[in-house]
Amino acid sequence: MFTVADQIAQILKDCGVEVMFSQSLPSRLILACEDIGIRQVVYRTENAGGAAADGYARTANKIGVVCAQNGPAATLLVPPLAEAFKASTPVIALVQEVERSNTDRNAFQELDHPALFSSCTKWCATVRERSRVEDYLRQAVIRATSGRPGPVALMLPADLLLEEAVAPSPWQSPTLGRFPLDRPVASPQDIETAATLLAQAEHPVVIAGGGVHGSGAIAELAALQETASLPVGTTTMGKGAADERHPLSIGTVGNAMGAYSIGQFTKPMIQRADVVLLIGTRTNQNGTDSWSLLPPGAKVIHLDIDGVEVGRNYASLRLVGDAKPTLAALTAALSVAGLGKRTDQRPALEQEIAGHWQARDAAVEGRINSTATPIRPERIMRDVAAAVGDRPVCYVADASYASVWITTYLAARHPGARFLTPRGIAGLGWGLPMAIGAQLARPDDPVVCVVGDGGFGHVWSEVETLMREKLPIILIVLNNGTLGFQRDAEMVKFARHTDAVHFGQVDHSKVAEAVGCKGLRVSDPARLEPEIRSCLQSGEPALIDVVTDRDAYPPLAAFEPLLEERRAAQKG
Repeated sequence: MFTVADQIAQILKDCGVEVMFSQSLPSRLILACEDIGIRQVVYRTENAGGAAADGYARTANKIGVVCAQNGPAATLLVPPLAEAFKASTPVIALVQEVERSNTDRNAFQELDHPALFSSCTKWCATVRERSRVEDYLRQAVIRATSGRPGPVALMLPADLLLEEAVAPSPWQSPTLGRFPLDRPVASPQDIETAATLLAQAEHPVVIAGGGVHGSGAIAELAALQETASLPVGTTTMGKGAADERHPLSIGTVGNAMGAYSIGQFTKPMIQRADVVLLIGTRTNQNGTDSWSLLPPGAKVIHLDIDGVEVGRNYASLRLVGDAKPTLAALTAALSVAGLGKRTDQRPALEQEIAGHWQARDAAVEGRINSTATPIRPERIMRDVAAAVGDRPVCYVADASYASVWITTYLAARHPGARFLTPRGIAGLGWGLPMAIGAQLARPDDPVVCVVGDGGFGHVWSEVETLMREKLPIILIVLNNGTLGFQRDAEMVKFARHTDAVHFGQVDHSKVAEAVGCKGLRVSDPARLEPEIRSCLQSGEPALIDVVTDRDAYPPLAAFEPLLEERRAAQKG
């Protein structure tokens, strides 16, 4: 008998779903998916499963699917769905619901799932009639991938999955599961106005956010930068959207523009800007250094697929549309508006930017080449970059300091380089699961994941997942025995910190070895690059536990200079 479960599985396959993140339930649906070749990747916790679906979707530019049981399992999907909601990632959560005849009778693990998911999804619903299954699945896919992408949750009663169904209609296609589903273009009149502003500006600057990756607008951003001779910076989420070796790249911008960052030197270029083009960014707190980055007198042009975000924090010329076609139209309009001024200013601009990079390199040289032990994170990033070289790679980091270390000290060596960081709501523990999703999406490219020991402690169990799935991820644990960001933020705010920021000693290489994964513990900086290089060449999963300087912190502008002053006072 062709059941509703079979029907859902077929719809998912027709929408291009090849991988699902699951753990047994809804069992009938998972069996149906397995029967038609949809790969089941079994997570150890729902929190990690949702994050893996997020990492997969961001990297593959297609929907990520995660399944869960009703009740307690469903509640553990809330954090990763909230991250996907804020980060604009299309994830579909398929959650088993109690049998329909038992609704509102205190059935085992019954919960009000729509209420649970209402704050962290674009849409959530319960399918109760077999005649509506196709409608609801279609809505779920379309809502997840259209407009500003995001997560949806669909509740599936266990008894409904067993009912006989009809074969799906032929509306499904693999393109339906990809995003963006539609590509609206901003108003031609507004594009022309924006082109005129950029062409005539004295000091224009472009800031690209994660929406450039989501739109797949990498080539269009590169064409705009090159054709119009515009300096381009990226937010943390946008890291990799522009080639940082391009002579007009000003690096990562936002809250990490303190000492020893490229932002320390390029920040004045933003603060003198008279026209700022924002692309695919929510203008959130971290991306704007608490909304202090843009100069008050600058004219802001804001391009985003979500009209609600355009002008949310800055009065802007509104370009509401998909980044890919709108940037292409803007570049064409700039050619018509005239690029003489931009072309004339380019040699001096390139020279200025090159000077900033040279100044950054000189400032940080002692740290990236440090031979001190415990090892400085800047040195770790240097050795990661040296081991990886120019090969295509996907870098992934956990939240907190790990995200800032990779986006500050690992360069985007080509347009479209991927740096996955959970910056939607920045929860700890999502680095490794997102790396699992990314590796499944890009099986031929190396994935290097950098996590702190605090974040990694949330998901030790998922090392077994990457071993079972034979995913050759290189996991680098920055082991300093502390929640570094929390400790330092408390010092800045209160001139002291709580005792709830330190851990006991853990050799994480033994955690890896316990599940059959190669585990290394490195305390000598001279060993680090050769070990990373060897692990990459092996094509096998590996965990490198790096004994890291506890006092090191990345260049967060908000911590300067108070953190050093208060540390000194505490020691004195």
